[in-house]
Amino acid sequence: MTDRSRILFVEDDDSLRRVAEYNLHRAGFEVAVASDGAEGWAAFQKDGADLVVTDLAMQKLDGYELLRRIKGVSPDTEVIIITAYGTVDRAVEAMKAGAFDFVTKPFEFDVLRLTIERALERRRLLQENTRLQSELTERFRPESIIGVSAGMERIFDLISRVAPTDTNVLILGESGTGKELIARAIHYHGHRKSGPFVAVNCGALPRDLIESELFGAQRGAFTGADHDRPGRFERATGGTLFLDEITELPTDLQVKLLRALQERQIERLGGQEPIAVDVRFICASNADVGQMVATGSFRRDLYFRINVVTIQVPPLRQRSDDIEPLVHAFLERYHAEKVVLEPETLAALKRHAWPGNVRELENAIERAVVLRENAGRITVADLPWEITAPAAAGVTASGPATAPANLPDGGIDFSSVEKSLLEQALRKAGGNRSRAARLLGMSRQTLLYRLKKFGISVE
Repeated sequence: MTDRSRILFVEDDDSLRRVAEYNLHRAGFEVAVASDGAEGWAAFQKDGADLVVTDLAMQKLDGYELLRRIKGVSPDTEVIIITAYGTVDRAVEAMKAGAFDFVTKPFEFDVLRLTIERALERRRLLQENTRLQSELTERFRPESIIGVSAGMERIFDLISRVAPTDTNVLILGESGTGKELIARAIHYHGHRKSGPFVAVNCGALPRDLIESELFGAQRGAFTGADHDRPGRFERATGGTLFLDEITELPTDLQVKLLRALQERQIERLGGQEPIAVDVRFICASNADVGQMVATGSFRRDLYFRINVVTIQVPPLRQRSDDIEPLVHAFLERYHAEKVVLEPETLAALKRHAWPGNVRELENAIERAVVLRENAGRITVADLPWEITAPAAAGVTASGPATAPANLPDGGIDFSSVEKSLLEQALRKAGGNRSRAARLLGMSRQTLLYRLKKFGISVE
């Protein structure tokens, strides 16, 4: 044992106390000892301990009262009770009050050591869980969602208002806008943050499995159901159930979901007994749910039940102010925070319509980081062709852009203009003809033909 955990051993039997102190030191622990409960409590108040081993029956302050005091000020400190055979009932009461386990006198030291190691491992796991929970809370806090536009500011305000409640929330927005990120922010900013966050993509589950996935199944409910299996509702108990693409649910399951929302109870597939579920519901869809209600493809009563508070996430093309901070966040995510983003590159990103929204932007930045020609900067040529070609052709998020100049009354020398554009594209592409072709919105073969036509060499 190499863990230098601090053990406080409280025992009024001098001989047992000395033997335990010796053996615990040999096992690699840092050990403090006390001869009764009062002395043990004073030692714990002064120096603390990772784990306390205490006799149950002692003068001045018994082990049960010492346990109660320790748990009152330090709930994550594990306590092991030592008890005589005749007081096992009291040791069981101590476990109900928070003790990890008990050992009966006389005991082998190896038994005590293994019990201590199990207790310390549980303490470590609980501390790790607390740390991870804290990291998740920090990661998904509303302030961690990137956006400076007015639309995102409204969303931040809504998150802060609904998170502390159990109100049902419906998040609407196009695919890739970050609906699940918002749902997680609501969960980890609320009082259920220590509970599970269970996400279900209703559109990704096969029709013949979706009911058992959501509500669970009893043994024998269908071929292959050889044991009882809890569904997503039960696994989310105490936390949040996030139903993404809820409009993909078949009509018959919409009825069952409505009943679960109303009664806070479910029945497993093949089961007869209702099962209580304590969950917070957040739903999302990229469809026009109101239109689906009007056409009868989505139940009106279910819509009103899930739509207590609606969060409408605007598409990225409507919040160009968010593109630059998002890009810098993605550069940092892919360890390229020192890479310079050229102004022309940012302009091209802002011109793009982003049909895939934030997800598409992240993919574009990751690709540019990996494939960039210059280690210190990202140019327009490093962006995917579907972003640069429409930009070069004069297409923006709102449609075709106006020409760079009005046609003068006296006309122009079109050949000169064409030659100038070809030369500019080659310069911007660093001589790379494939990238130059993408900048001009034409094929590589067409570019080669035109370069030959004007006698333009790459050099």
